[in-house]
Amino acid sequence: MFYVYIIKSLKDGTYYKGFTEDYKKRLEEHNSGLSSFTSGKLPWQLIYVEAHSTKKDALIREKKLKKCKSDYFEWLALQNSNILLSE
Repeated sequence: MFYVYIIKSLKDGTYYKGFTEDYKKRLEEHNSGLSSFTSGKLPWQLIYVEAHSTKKDALIREKKLKKCKSDYFEWLALQNSNILLSE
């Protein structure tokens, strides 16, 4: 499985969208400063994850999310498509 995820900076409230095969490990990497794009806004909170069966589908979804506004991310985090709600 491939996962599209959204994390929120607890420092300034900005969002980062990405995809991975292991979203828990990826969050640890972001919070350890291993990503140059997110290292300046630690710590990060995982707010949304959705599963895709192919890498292609995950990349398409990630690209679409990168065009969305922050209020959409807050709404999306409360939807049934968020697998974090069922954990």
